[in-house]
Amino acid sequence: MRRTKLAAFFIALTTLSGCAGGAAGSAEETPTLRWAVTLPAHWDPVVSGSGAQFRILSLAYASLTEINEKGEAVPSLAESWDYNDKGDQITFHLRKGLKFSDGEPVNAEAIKSYLERAKTQKDSALFGDLTSIETVTAKDLDVVVDLTQTDYQIPLLLGERVAQIPSPKAAADPAALDKNPVGAGPFVVTENVPGSHVYLKKNPDYWDAANIKIEKVELLSAPDTATIVSGVQTGVYDLAGLAPNQVKAAEAAKLDVVVQPGYNAANLSINVNKKPFDNPKVVDAIRYATNRQEFVDKVSFGIATPTDQPFPDTYLAYDSGSANRWPYDVAKAKALIAEAGYQPGDIKVDLVIPNQQTAAEIIQSQLAAIGITVNIKVDPNWATPFFAKDLALSIYGTTGRESPVQTLTAHFGPNGPLNLSTPYEPEGFEAAVKVARETPLDSADYQKNLQAATRAGLESRALVFTYSLPNLFVKSTRVSDFAPIPGQLHWAGLTVAP
Repeated sequence: MRRTKLAAFFIALTTLSGCAGGAAGSAEETPTLRWAVTLPAHWDPVVSGSGAQFRILSLAYASLTEINEKGEAVPSLAESWDYNDKGDQITFHLRKGLKFSDGEPVNAEAIKSYLERAKTQKDSALFGDLTSIETVTAKDLDVVVDLTQTDYQIPLLLGERVAQIPSPKAAADPAALDKNPVGAGPFVVTENVPGSHVYLKKNPDYWDAANIKIEKVELLSAPDTATIVSGVQTGVYDLAGLAPNQVKAAEAAKLDVVVQPGYNAANLSINVNKKPFDNPKVVDAIRYATNRQEFVDKVSFGIATPTDQPFPDTYLAYDSGSANRWPYDVAKAKALIAEAGYQPGDIKVDLVIPNQQTAAEIIQSQLAAIGITVNIKVDPNWATPFFAKDLALSIYGTTGRESPVQTLTAHFGPNGPLNLSTPYEPEGFEAAVKVARETPLDSADYQKNLQAATRAGLESRALVFTYSLPNLFVKSTRVSDFAPIPGQLHWAGLTVAP
């Protein structure tokens, strides 16, 4: 049975896997969710960053805001917020009486400490997302954020991906926090055995504890993807991430296949600061040589959708006027290579990836068809484009962001973590994204201005987008449906039957 939900991205397929309760048919007196996952390498949100693991960390941490089914910012630790008239200062009003699992109060000082650390800590994966924040002032339960510019995206920005708040006492030793989370989330870690499992129990002090129906969560180290379906079917796990080639097996086993569309997009990242990609005609040749449908067919077994933008075509910032601007055309691609002064076989480039991937082989084949030789190099120490600006070519995919402006600047901005060509940015992008950022979220012009910023960003020669793959999960029928929140897994209201 296939059930469609809303949520987020391809990288999550390998980081999120499911768990079920005990042996098949056994009774559970205590509602427990057993979730097989690739256990987080980092439990400090500042270091973990905004990748797919934030969903796992959301068990232990509450965020400053959350989003609803429409992708709108809604209260979490902050029960409300308001802007000044210029839109360059926002004040978050925190809930009263909250505390972290170590007993420390959830107050404005805790938020201030977190945001300042995320901006300055040497190994922070988030500092590039916080460039609009100039200073943070703590006034009891009020967090006053002064901005470097008018920016109405801040309530969206400071959600689960960027502002999962740890105890400042625990964060005083970031190395210790990175191994053992201390937050104010719906659950508290009771046992953490690296590489094996993490056990959590319900946090009675969580701000929405009344709606947390599960008493325990067991994170179990994910098995091989080929055994996920049998693990859920036999009751070893309740919930698991699902590879596209396992969907039919899960459906045949009469398990719930959850398809969660989100903000996901995969791309080929190009460094225009390096030859031969400093020649725009070579980049255009790659654009025309890209057959997106082949990625959909071979990587996702038909589940993904082609996209030429940093999100799927259902997203409010998707610019339909820019769709299919560089249609698949091998003959045109070959002509552009010749116009750039290259003969077939002249261009040889390394494609560095962390592990063997079908997508890399497709790129190798498609570029070979226009005379470019791609040497695939597997480097287990590969880092995301942000940490690997010396590469000429790489592939990457994102879970997207709650803030569409953040998504755009992450891809196209001069310091964007997904811009392999730093400090390059397309002409006109800065001005267009400024207009979008300065547009209130409830303005009638909001979507129009977002799409104009997307259109400007797509002038970038640093990224060629390929496909958008939804998050796929398989779950036991004893687990209730997840709330259809784009890009996230919310624990409120979720139940696990005996």
